[in-house]
Amino acid sequence: MLRFAYPQFFQLYSLVPILIGFLIWSYRRRKKLLKNIGDEELVNQLVQSVSRRKQIWKTILIVLAFIVLVFALADPQIGTRLEDIKRSGVDIIIALDVSKSMLAEDVAPNRLEKAKHEIATFIDQLEGDRIGLICFAGIAFVQCPLTLDYNAAKLFLDDIDTQIIPQPGTAIASAIQLARKSFVSQEMKYKVLILITDGEDHEGKPVEAAKEATKDGIIIYTIGIGSPEGAPIPEYDAYGNKIGYKKDRSGQVITSKLDVLTLEKIAFETGGKYYISSRGESELGKIYGEISQMEKKELSSRQFTQFEDRFQIFLIMTLIILVIETLLSERRKIKRIEKSSVVV
Repeated sequence: MLRFAYPQFFQLYSLVPILIGFLIWSYRRRKKLLKNIGDEELVNQLVQSVSRRKQIWKTILIVLAFIVLVFALADPQIGTRLEDIKRSGVDIIIALDVSKSMLAEDVAPNRLEKAKHEIATFIDQLEGDRIGLICFAGIAFVQCPLTLDYNAAKLFLDDIDTQIIPQPGTAIASAIQLARKSFVSQEMKYKVLILITDGEDHEGKPVEAAKEATKDGIIIYTIGIGSPEGAPIPEYDAYGNKIGYKKDRSGQVITSKLDVLTLEKIAFETGGKYYISSRGESELGKIYGEISQMEKKELSSRQFTQFEDRFQIFLIMTLIILVIETLLSERRKIKRIEKSSVVV
């Protein structure tokens, strides 16, 4: 299998006609300069000693060297290489609230987008830890199972919005219960659940669910996103235009407030910590700092197939072609006829 790391360099092939034109112009200009010398006998001797065929071959070699050099710059990657990679770390699941209340704009641009940006930054810091994503509103579901493929996890993260779960509500307890099932290890350690929500649970008993999670050795860190004072929940039309704020049956604007007490209790029950989201986006960084101090386990020993760079071959070919072009003389071989003297 063949692929190129930098295919954009192939655009340089558009310069080949220009290079050929320049070499032809250079040949004609040199020929014209010879004619301007004035000494006809000298010019004829110079012209006769030059091989037109060798000049053409030297031109071909120069163009060929340029073509091969561009091929090398594109970095052809041929074949595969297998290597064993062992990683150690912990299993981390991030449960993200995707209820309508996460659209509140008490943090810019809104609670959900702020949380997604923090999670993406957190994933970039991971080294050997498996990461998984759970979304929850009225119900919870696994958006991304535990994986070491951080790029895939970020793709799953990008797809998250408030439309992903049609059932309204904030089922924190369901998210914790689903996380318990999603941790594949049976060991009573190496498990971390990071819960990011505004904390308004309307569906179950999250503190009781957290107590059950401790039986599996799960440590829960909670991040409250929003403000205790609360903010209205915007509503949008089919074109994404804001049309107002969500109201209750009496016509009053609904205010979504951060439930700090519930999140503190969840973290306390499992030996974790509660953080409130700030503009500095340091909460997940602090959590990862604590995770890094935990005991690690070998999570996998996998074989990764990687392409090997082969540009070196084509660079060597370029040098060989240029050396041949340099050594190739333009002069033609002149046969010397020795005249034998006859003695009478």
